Amino acid sequence: MKSFKPFLLVLSSFIIFSSNYTFAQNPVIRNQFTADPAARVFNDTVYLYTSHDILANKNRGRVGWFCMEDYHVFSSTNLTDWTDHGVIVSQDKVPWVNSKAYAMWAPDCIYKNGKYYFYFPAPAKGTGFRRGFSIGVAVSNTPYGHFTPQPEPIKGVHGIDPNILISKSGQAYLIWAARNFYISKLKENMLELASEPQIIQGLPEKGLKEGPFMFERKGIYYLTYPHVQDTTERLEYAISNNPMGPFEVKGVIMDATPDCWTNQSSVIKYKGQWYLFYHHNDLSPHFDKNRSVRMDSLFFNEDGTIKKVIPTLRGVGITNASRQIQIDRYSEKNDDGVSIAFLDTSNTFGGWEAILDKPNAWIKYNSVDFSSPRIKSIDVKALSKTGGTLQIRLDKVDGPIIATVSIPKSNEWRVINSSLSRFEAGIHNLIIQLKNNDNVEIDWVKSQ
Repeated sequence: MKSFKPFLLVLSSFIIFSSNYTFAQNPVIRNQFTADPAARVFNDTVYLYTSHDILANKNRGRVGWFCMEDYHVFSSTNLTDWTDHGVIVSQDKVPWVNSKAYAMWAPDCIYKNGKYYFYFPAPAKGTGFRRGFSIGVAVSNTPYGHFTPQPEPIKGVHGIDPNILISKSGQAYLIWAARNFYISKLKENMLELASEPQIIQGLPEKGLKEGPFMFERKGIYYLTYPHVQDTTERLEYAISNNPMGPFEVKGVIMDATPDCWTNQSSVIKYKGQWYLFYHHNDLSPHFDKNRSVRMDSLFFNEDGTIKKVIPTLRGVGITNASRQIQIDRYSEKNDDGVSIAFLDTSNTFGGWEAILDKPNAWIKYNSVDFSSPRIKSIDVKALSKTGGTLQIRLDKVDGPIIATVSIPKSNEWRVINSSLSRFEAGIHNLIIQLKNNDNVEIDWVKSQ
């Protein structure tokens, strides 16, 4: 089990940085590819169950296609620090799974009767890659494992992307995709169907739809799903007063993007706020079969409809000013003079940098907590082959300047410390602005 803390500051003459860390910004997991997020809240902790993209080669999977051999689970109590509990189910440890298929697609997990039930699709032994998907179950005493796969898949179920709903009455339902969406009641043991599968009515008939995820709010059942309306998947939703349907399509949660063909989501309420988990190909911009999980806040209108979620790099939550702030996960920037690039294109897990190269170019990172009275200075990790001057402002582009940082001319990354010229406690937007006609590359900023 690995525990990841974002940006641990070593109190000596150097700072240790590791690409194994994860962040409140998007994507939330950056040391590996993750996809098909199934987020669940168990015991006041968020557990994130994901499929795991890897690169196919001639010895594993199909080159140029999705290649997925296992599942991970991550946990967090603050949506910022995520612990990777490692592999919980893999294709070579499930008795009925074809261990050469590399098709461990979208999963889900639920708690009932003192046990945690992990549901996953995979091709069965003796079947080809595109045929014979079954849905299996692995059972554990804890949400992070050890999960023990059942020797056989669920009888009578063939399809992908299982989702579990437990209604207010305590009845468990299994929902899955097989061109249409199917739903069936589960027996109390959570391992067998208690009713014949039926097609969920009222959903789009044309265009691929997959990845169903159902949840309940104020007596309304929401069914979210990716749907190819045009050429790539967008996230839509439908509602009903009965989990068995029929459902009424209400709208789009998230628009399609041309950069990533798939999208898949889950929705949770945590500490009073609703969140949408989804995926994009941030860490693999030229190959959308290697994806990464994102998270953004989700809001409802007064009539119960869902407000459209606009994807962000900033992600969610309030960032403590004393942490290293990845300014490249910005909330807003001006159109001219600011660009984002990978620190190392050969290792995208190393993250990004922000590049400012025109006078007054600026980049904003919102919701930074400057409550600590001990903050006296600010560090900027930067590189400038020309030398340059940065102004650190609060709240808005013409807001108060709290520090001016002179970046020396250098071909190497350096951490530059500058005293604060003024201090304003509270939660503020952080703006970094280039003063001169120079070129400054910024990795992170932090206060101390």
